[in-house]
Order: sequence, then structure tokens, then C-alpha cells
Amino acid sequence: MTEDKKRRIPTPFGRYFEEFVVGDIYEHRPGRTITETDNIQFSLMTMNFHPMHCDAAFAAKSEFGRPLVNSGLSLAIVLGMTVADVSGKAIANLGWKEINLTGPVFPGDTLYAESEVLEKRASKSRPTQGIVTVETRAFKQDGAPVMNFVRSALIPMKGHGVGD
Repeated sequence: MTEDKKRRIPTPFGRYFEEFVVGDIYEHRPGRTITETDNIQFSLMTMNFHPMHCDAAFAAKSEFGRPLVNSGLSLAIVLGMTVADVSGKAIANLGWKEINLTGPVFPGDTLYAESEVLEKRASKSRPTQGIVTVETRAFKQDGAPVMNFVRSALIPMKGHGVGD
């Protein structure tokens, strides 16, 4: 194929306001396996020295019998998994609410997530933008739920995003 006949197909990152449909569910892939190193580094980096995250001997005496993944790390990973589908074009995250931790996460678990579009509306003060609200749910490799949260983001309309 000659150079002038090759096609360039950009990978989409995020969505414009018009592309969100209430009720749609985005399955965020790939999943992410959390390692013991991830957990210890995140816990120490964020000054969360709770022994359930970084002291295996202490955690062995707990009801779980082993270290738990720092919930801040689990939340950050799940949130990150949603960016390509939900907020990749966002101007700003507007807030999170109803963050629920519904099951334990252990080093070696793989997290998967999905986000459902709950609501969208045009901004009253910014005519080229809108607000999209999604509920994100996360599960472990066996399907057990581990968290859910609701968040809203300010999303540009087509032709009004950065670089448009």
C-alpha cells in the first residue's frame, strides 16, 4: 500500500457530551491485578501506615488472615479505569458521592469495573458544555462486588473540546 493510501484511525479517548446516553453501561477493560508491591508503595507514599496494609504478620491475626489492599488504592485504580470511557474529554470532575466499599480486596485480586450513565444535562452557565453523572461499580475476578460510587464531570460538546 502506498503512503498516500494508508488510513490513519485515531483511538478515541473519552466522549463528548452528545455521545453519552442515559442507561448505557461502559465495561472498562482491561482489568487490573493489584500486587503486594502496589499496595505497600501506595500505603507508604500516602502515609497510611495501618498494619493491615503493610504488616503481613499483623494482618495474619485479623479476621481476613492476610493484608488488605488500601481502599484508597482500590478507588484510585477503579477511577483510573473509567477515564478512557467517561472523563477522557472532561474539563473538570465535579464531585464524587456515595462511595461504598462493599467487599475486601487483597493483593493478587484483579479488579474490573463498569459505569452506567445515570443523568446528563446541558450546563446552565456554560452553553458549550454539559454535566454527566455516572455510577461506577467494581468487581473482583470472581464477580464479587468491591465498591461503587457516583461521580459527575463537566464534559464539552462536540467542537468545543481541547484541541477541537
